[in-house]
Amino acid sequence: MAESLTLDKSKDFAVRMVKLYNYLCKEKHEYVLSKQLLRSGTSIGANLSEALYGISRKDFLSKVYISLKECAETKYWLELLKNTDYLSDNEFNSVNQDCTELIRLLISIAKTTRQNDTKE
Repeated sequence: MAESLTLDKSKDFAVRMVKLYNYLCKEKHEYVLSKQLLRSGTSIGANLSEALYGISRKDFLSKVYISLKECAETKYWLELLKNTDYLSDNEFNSVNQDCTELIRLLISIAKTTRQNDTKE
């Protein structure tokens, strides 16, 4: 099931966000942007977890879209941290690749769900 694979990846991503937050605070003494990154990066999986227990397809799809929006916000904070030299190119590329993969997976889930709804 694509949702459980995506949930696993979002949880792994959340762990990376917690570790990145700790690194940014301890090593770079950056607290404002990293806090935003922590919030959005960990809420992707939280919202996806809620989606799996949605009371309807519409509720499910709504939570998937919230996860997608949080993922897009996370990508923004990552780019901002890179552009302000808090993240090196290598650090950014590694985590941004995971974020982009999550975006693709969430778009695919949303698209498939919408298509299945029109068939019923």
